[in-house]
Amino acid sequence: MVDLSQDKRRDFEAAAFRRLVEHLRERTDVQNIDLMNLAGFCRNCLSNWYQDAAGADGVELSKDEAREIIYGMPYADWQAKYQLDAPAAKKAAFEANRPKDH
Repeated sequence: MVDLSQDKRRDFEAAAFRRLVEHLRERTDVQNIDLMNLAGFCRNCLSNWYQDAAGADGVELSKDEAREIIYGMPYADWQAKYQLDAPAAKKAAFEANRPKDH
């Protein structure tokens, strides 16, 4: 493995995270339930992790503020524009496989 300084590693991780968030913002056709069913995480998970990281550093972010950072708009706006009603089979798969903390 390449020997990276902590600063370089942090910079590269931050760049990869920003690219992931931008990708998810562009792929509004991909529903959160699909992400959860396939990968076990979704945009809301990312916003929760972001909020947790901010809190660990002493920065208070509300759930809505963290979601707006990830979604690029207020969550309610994203839901109204892009969220579809999930079919029963997807909802059942989510319930069967959902992580305990969701």
